Amino acid sequence: MSSPAVTAIPAPIRIPVREILPWAVLVILLSLITLYFVSAEQGAVSVFANSYVHEFVHDGRHLLAFPCH
Repeated sequence: MSSPAVTAIPAPIRIPVREILPWAVLVILLSLITLYFVSAEQGAVSVFANSYVHEFVHDGRHLLAFPCH
């Protein structure tokens, strides 16, 4: 009888933090911008003069339990 072949488990690939950091900052920035448009883009703090953005994110606002009326 022969013994089964032993295979080596490959070591995980290490990714330096300095390579992940720019992507993490980008994701956080885009998340904050999205959160602003969904939660606060209306009324006195409105970036855009019309209500197109408000109407575009209206259902998402209700889904996330932000009041808007």
